[in-house]
Amino acid sequence: MKKYFFPGLVLGIGVILAVGLFQGNSLLGNYWPLLSAVLLCLALMAFFCRFEGSSTSAKDVAVIATMASLAAIARVPFAIIPGFQPTTFMVMITGYVFGAQTGFLTGAIAALVSNLFLGQGPWTPWQMFCWGLTGVSAAVLAHGKEQMHLGAFTVLGGLWGYLFGWIMNIWHWVGFVYPLNLQTFIATYIASFAFDTLHAVANVIFALLLGKTFYQILLRFKNKLTVTYSNQAG
Repeated sequence: MKKYFFPGLVLGIGVILAVGLFQGNSLLGNYWPLLSAVLLCLALMAFFCRFEGSSTSAKDVAVIATMASLAAIARVPFAIIPGFQPTTFMVMITGYVFGAQTGFLTGAIAALVSNLFLGQGPWTPWQMFCWGLTGVSAAVLAHGKEQMHLGAFTVLGGLWGYLFGWIMNIWHWVGFVYPLNLQTFIATYIASFAFDTLHAVANVIFALLLGKTFYQILLRFKNKLTVTYSNQAG
């Protein structure tokens, strides 16, 4: 049952969004931002609890803590340029090398830690969720591949520049836009296009400049963490 909890909550968010599109609906009222944040917090808690209960080594925890800290710190100096930051790239390359679970946790923790400097709020769970998904998608892209495909990784990074903004637009729409209808929904997405494009461009630039280097460094680090036992006949 636990494995269906996370996607079930995400589906629930989508259903509530659809309900909220109807004008005159009094089910949500002014509690939409809080409700959406609570739902995402529950989903994130479910994932963290699953991680806590899994057989995770201290080495895995060290990787997550290190990469999440680097991704969070790297975000802060770039805050003056909306959308242009290396955090998405760093989360993606972590997921690409170490897998979906490590990628998701790195992205979620990076958002939480960086917002200690940039400001916490109901938007934090949304950012944790978005950056977590970037790590998962990169892990899916790398599945079964023994070498890095920089072109595909770069394209995915550019795509996430828009996907990240589109998901975060849901939070902005329900939190700051009135009334909630199709017209304001479309207007919100049009208004964010320039920022989303800047985010996409930043992801592409960081991937092209640092992708191969980070991949080699992290892969070497991963290999050192992996212990291989061999049986030798006497």
